[in-house]
Amino acid sequence: MFKPYSGYKDSEIDFPRKIPTHWKSIKLGKIGRFSASGIDKKSDPSEVPVRMVNYTDVYGNNSLAISSSEGLMETTADSDKAKEHSLRKGDVLFTPSSETEKDIGVSVVVTNDLQETVYSYHLIRFRAASNSGLSLGFRKYFCNSHEVLSQFSKLCKGTTRQILGRDDFCNIGITLPPEEEQVKIARFLDQKTAQIDALITKKEQMIELLKEERAAVINQAVTKGLDPNVEMKDSGIKWLGTIPKHWHLKKIKYVSRVNKESLSETTAHGYEFYYIDIGNVDLEEGFKLGEKIKFDGAPSRARRIVRKGDSIVSTVRTYLKAIAYIEDNCTDLIVSTGFAVVTPCDVFVPRFLYFVLRSERFIDRVCALSVGVSYPAINATELADIVVWYPDDKNEQSKIVDYLDKKTAQIDGQISREERSIELLKEYRTALISEAVTGKIDVRGKW
Repeated sequence: MFKPYSGYKDSEIDFPRKIPTHWKSIKLGKIGRFSASGIDKKSDPSEVPVRMVNYTDVYGNNSLAISSSEGLMETTADSDKAKEHSLRKGDVLFTPSSETEKDIGVSVVVTNDLQETVYSYHLIRFRAASNSGLSLGFRKYFCNSHEVLSQFSKLCKGTTRQILGRDDFCNIGITLPPEEEQVKIARFLDQKTAQIDALITKKEQMIELLKEERAAVINQAVTKGLDPNVEMKDSGIKWLGTIPKHWHLKKIKYVSRVNKESLSETTAHGYEFYYIDIGNVDLEEGFKLGEKIKFDGAPSRARRIVRKGDSIVSTVRTYLKAIAYIEDNCTDLIVSTGFAVVTPCDVFVPRFLYFVLRSERFIDRVCALSVGVSYPAINATELADIVVWYPDDKNEQSKIVDYLDKKTAQIDGQISREERSIELLKEYRTALISEAVTGKIDVRGKW
């Protein structure tokens, strides 16, 4: 689809090793200047008001650009520092630190002069020289090419956090086509990345629709059953509505045990186990295991013992909907005290109770009873007082479970395919940018 250039020569930098014969290679520090890191976020009434570009405004910014100060953080800065760390059209902001070497050095280009706007100390600014020969559109793409980002990955240092210094940025090798050609490459990439991003957006919207469908399927089955002709009754509970006439209502504490077992303080220091915290649990994907830890090195909240057939429901940050089912026998699995561990009594097929607990009706009730704004929580006693509903016939419960397992597996399969498609589109986007800005493909004829 895209042809290479007619001729190539050896590059003077490591990445890439070959460039088109009329291009040049150069170190980034030779065509501009890197500033010191920016300004802290503290606000002082004696200082001048400013808007601030933060790390999160750069990392994950799919547009690779900042064109306006609208929506940026409001704070203050010393007037001299505000001037020193101001932003103007053409500036490039990089992330000089990251948790891993794989995502360090991400950047955005400032596409307009931003009045009374600065950047935070978590970022570093590159300002190209007036005679750099570096066009505005091109700098947006070459900085986020695989070749440049891979150099950042090799240069960063650190243990708990990876860091790049100013000298590291100056030593990054880049390739420069003639400025007129840079403009054509940028226009080509603007069009192509916009098309790819539009496809990604559609697929992300499809995933959200599939998740909504899954939630609706679960909610319908566990509140109405599988028989469309079943006689219904008013549950007498406003947030629940109607349920099948032959189903029962009971508070959780009457049909299950909550937080039945916990590790004692006398647990052997060397006891090893997998630990599950709130961040390890996802409503759609269940829980993920990390490495084993020892009791004497575990967080103080690593206490709840779980068994096969238990359900865990987060009682802190309840908006995260961290709910999961314990599928297998596990003698070495401990969860945080931020969960309520619900162990069903004999009236339940365990997985049926799990589907009730992850239904929209139940989750909405938990959230409604949670207290707090930034860290909403419900205590285990209040959770145990919430009503659940079920048929006496465990065969009926089993049929509902089988139906839901099959339907959710089908929907999950569709979601996985869409997610994989998004991954491939993102990989193609990255590859296309890298090939265009390093001269592997000639796009001049496209513009």
